[in-house]
Amino acid sequence: MSTVVLPGSFDPFTLGHLDLARRAAALADSVVIAVSHNPGKKNLLDLETRQRVIRETLAADGLAERCEVRTLGRGLLVDFCREAGAHAVVRGLRSQIDLAYEEPMARMNRHLAEIDTVFLLTAADLAHISSSLVREVHALGGDVSDMLPAPALDALVAASRVS
Repeated sequence: MSTVVLPGSFDPFTLGHLDLARRAAALADSVVIAVSHNPGKKNLLDLETRQRVIRETLAADGLAERCEVRTLGRGLLVDFCREAGAHAVVRGLRSQIDLAYEEPMARMNRHLAEIDTVFLLTAADLAHISSSLVREVHALGGDVSDMLPAPALDALVAASRVS
């Protein structure tokens, strides 16, 4: 059985992330979506909310049986991959800038633990979407409903009311 890890902060989980999860599930028997928890970083959505949103989105999309959501704590991604029984990491690339950022990490993961990285080009119609831009557009009153699955939009709206 082949397993891959799709890591990220997913703050919030976008349609681009969902597309990557779908495509990763087509490449492997199982996908572990590793939600990063960095106590030093201020996220809009807390870890539990991000995980709930992803689980709800996967269930609505029919991916819940093939994808598992876990916390990616402190430590090396390759150690997480070993514990999960994963042979590869899946990362999305929106542009050459993403590749320049991701390439050294992919090489290091390969060096440390022979964990390969599979790069998937982001679908053209989703390439402009990033979690940080979604948060910014939403904070300034813009409509982001066509960039997020419904559970993520609901969580973003709820978090905005609180903050």
